[in-house]
Amino acid sequence: MNNRPNILIIQSDQHRIDCIGAYGNSEIQTPHLDALSADGIRYQQSFCPYPVCTPSRYSFLSGLYVHQHMGRSNRSTLSPVIPTFPRVLCDAGYQTKAVGKMHFTPTYLDVGFEEMLLAEQAGSGRYDDDYHRWLKEEGQFDQIDLIDQVQEYRQQTSAEYWDTVGAIESNLEEKYHSTTWIGDCAVESLSDWNHDRSHLLMVSFIKPHHPFDPPTPWSRMYDLNRLSLLPGYTDSPLQHDLDFHAGFFPYAEMTEEKIRGAMAYYYATISQIDHHLGRLIDCLKQKDLYDNTLILYNSDHGEYMGYHHLLLKGNYMYDPLIKVPLIIKYPDQTQAGTVSDALVNTIDAAPTLLKQTSCQVPETMMGLDLMDSADQREFVFAEAGRGSGYMARSKTRKLLLHHQENQSQFFDLEMDPYELNNLFFDPHWQDEVAAFREALFKWAMFDHPTHAYLDPTSAIIPARNAVHHDDGHRDEIYAYFKNKMKGNA
Repeated sequence: MNNRPNILIIQSDQHRIDCIGAYGNSEIQTPHLDALSADGIRYQQSFCPYPVCTPSRYSFLSGLYVHQHMGRSNRSTLSPVIPTFPRVLCDAGYQTKAVGKMHFTPTYLDVGFEEMLLAEQAGSGRYDDDYHRWLKEEGQFDQIDLIDQVQEYRQQTSAEYWDTVGAIESNLEEKYHSTTWIGDCAVESLSDWNHDRSHLLMVSFIKPHHPFDPPTPWSRMYDLNRLSLLPGYTDSPLQHDLDFHAGFFPYAEMTEEKIRGAMAYYYATISQIDHHLGRLIDCLKQKDLYDNTLILYNSDHGEYMGYHHLLLKGNYMYDPLIKVPLIIKYPDQTQAGTVSDALVNTIDAAPTLLKQTSCQVPETMMGLDLMDSADQREFVFAEAGRGSGYMARSKTRKLLLHHQENQSQFFDLEMDPYELNNLFFDPHWQDEVAAFREALFKWAMFDHPTHAYLDPTSAIIPARNAVHHDDGHRDEIYAYFKNKMKGNA
């Protein structure tokens, strides 16, 4: 009998923190996340280090800030010399496996998972992964996702995609949808767990990332006219937000109806993920493994979903974008039902997981052990734009510092929780602005804008399904999906 805890990680993509019942949203249906929160600790002040997929994911794995691991874009590589918690666990005898979206370059990058069953969305990963190869075998294609993610199809699409801001019911039956495929693969993986060995399974869903395309029956779950707009909504975009970025879906053309339509389908994709989380927990309980399994739920970054009349993630590091849900059920439900208001960062996951398994935490990891109540921080930090923008945030104040100083902002979150009143140039706040600047400079004193580290030839896992980028398979997969899209035009 092995007494070391198993680890189950469920990661979603672009999940706004207050879009979970346990975080106070009474309209979204997330019963399994709510139950997990009741068995664990819910972190109210949880932040990602970078509001873009791949950089944040590399920080989650390595316990490093993005300017330290240099994976500063969605097309970047985590250097093989950087320790990760999956590799430490693998070396310690854990069986390590990843299912779903990893967003690596190369697609099957070896970061310590012995096995990877991938469902990718962006870039060349969708032509390498297991999910799209399976869709091809089944004669299916993810039309809405292709329109949203591949520029050549997006340029040719009908007005519906733009009019609905990508909130369109999936063309796929539920059984072919990426969420279902990931959920099915994850349940099958858990079914192989036993009491003789310790296991790590990371399950990473593509959703609720746009396009907002739930399949039926999930697409019918929420009535857009009965939903309350989320906190921080404004009737129109603010001028300084428009000056910073006009929006993937133009903010100036956004309407309440469009945001409501996106919300209804966004909620549906979250509820669909929650359903599969419930399946995973049921599987653990049936195998009598639940109590000895650490379960962690988080997201790589958030989503505006109407905040300041914005959508998606292409603007300032406002709280709905940079705050992320974090729920951890520790082995034997330690501190069940606790709510923590400590300032935490995605980089804290790696050292926390390793401490729970009694593994040595590599000296490179910069995060804190979340179970060490004495280990608290005054500020939480984040960065964006490959070194052009930074955040320093306390529990009550927030600095967004940019290389172009006219873009910088400072907020008193006690009086202005929705970040509407910029105090950066206010004479009465200059002492506090200076204190936050100093903290930020000490944190990132060696940082400067650089290119992302990229090595498409970096080592991949030695598994039969792990295809090489240059073996010719991409042409065949690309041609299949292009013909499907052409036939549907």
